Amino acid sequence: MGNGKGTLIIAAMLFIMAWISCSAPNESHPLPDKLVVGTLYSPTSFFIMRGDTLGYDYDRICDFARTKNIVLEFKVAPNLNMLVGMLSRGEVDILATEVPNNEEYRKQVINCGSINETQPVLVQHSGTHLIDNVTELAGKDIYVEAHTKYETLVNNLNSELSGEINVHTFPLDSVSTDDLLDMVSTHKIPLTVVDSDIANFNAAYYDSIDVSLTMGGIQTSSWAVSPKNKWLADSIDAWSNSNDARTYSKTALEKYAKKSRIGENDMSNEIPHIGSVPNHSFSSSSGPSRIPQSPSSYDDLFRKYGGGTGWDWHLLSAIARVESGFNPNAQSWAGARGLMQVMPSTARGYGVSADMLFDPETNVRVASRCLHDINKTFLSRVTNRDERLKFVLAAYNAGAGHVLDAIALAEKHGKDPHVWYGNVEEAMLWKSNPQYYNDPVCRYGYCRGREPVNYVRSVLRGSHK
Repeated sequence: MGNGKGTLIIAAMLFIMAWISCSAPNESHPLPDKLVVGTLYSPTSFFIMRGDTLGYDYDRICDFARTKNIVLEFKVAPNLNMLVGMLSRGEVDILATEVPNNEEYRKQVINCGSINETQPVLVQHSGTHLIDNVTELAGKDIYVEAHTKYETLVNNLNSELSGEINVHTFPLDSVSTDDLLDMVSTHKIPLTVVDSDIANFNAAYYDSIDVSLTMGGIQTSSWAVSPKNKWLADSIDAWSNSNDARTYSKTALEKYAKKSRIGENDMSNEIPHIGSVPNHSFSSSSGPSRIPQSPSSYDDLFRKYGGGTGWDWHLLSAIARVESGFNPNAQSWAGARGLMQVMPSTARGYGVSADMLFDPETNVRVASRCLHDINKTFLSRVTNRDERLKFVLAAYNAGAGHVLDAIALAEKHGKDPHVWYGNVEEAMLWKSNPQYYNDPVCRYGYCRGREPVNYVRSVLRGSHK
């Protein structure tokens, strides 16, 4: 009798628990152990730097996965339409990139997660006489990519101003957003138009551009899932509305939009004419450096570990100057640490914890071993030692994968894959343009190519501006 009563109570409790589980909006469909994430290579969604995967959308989907104890697999498509097609065919479960919430995509996806609001903005040089009203664009020259929404926007505005704007177009995919912002920053073009989120993510690289004038209405976008998987959209919505997720997203946004950088900001606009070559170069470890160096407090460490790089110790000194300004406590927005700005993931590969990277000797030792291993990667590809150094430095800054991509692009487009200046260097700059970083010969996607290009030149000058 007692056993039967107990059985009834347990059965009732199980029924109530099951009813609560089915009634809870985000638990009605159990989450799988693994989700396949579709995304795009871009400076905002997903990119690889120094071997680490980064990106605002990447960080947030990883936070979602951590809270749900889910394993993620990533698939990258060359454009949004192909990504939506992958979702429709069931090849991916969620699109962790910004999908416009408009009629075109609303028929194919369910938008979910936090909503991103953007507006087209005017990009102008931040000197005097800023344009603060669209009516002031009469008589001005605006440069945009042909056959884009920006060209349509400017042409519509031009009609309202009786054709007084001088609209200039670049062939589609001939320039990237990075290129346009850089051209405004360096006075090569006076004005362009980009979306506000892209402008804000890139404005931190340029002290000399202004993006405060909006040029059109608000457009909304968010992540997306298949209409068949509303349960997944509900779970993502619930997560994104939680206080923890909001706090994490805010921190991630500040990380990528502000980019409090060590070294990299200082070099962002330094690209000289491609083909010009600095006067100085490093010799091998068997000979003296010809680069003038001022002494630092860490020269004994550079001497101790410099020979392991394959070049003399002044190489380590020049790298430390550019990377951290000889600050052993430096930490970049991406997490690189110490004198030589070593990434924690790189350190782990050498059995060193992230906290140990603030120890100067540990940091220099790991950097020396890293440079030695990068050198081996390019040993058979670039046989000339002095030439190979440029490839090694670029790989130390951006990751060997991006340099290998640039070599493949250079070879494909008739440039010398064994020469850096004016050849692979130029191909590296292409890596910020979707036309090139989505090329099948590229395996590592988007890279802000001007950073490794400037980095090589800054280190070989033996100074940090």
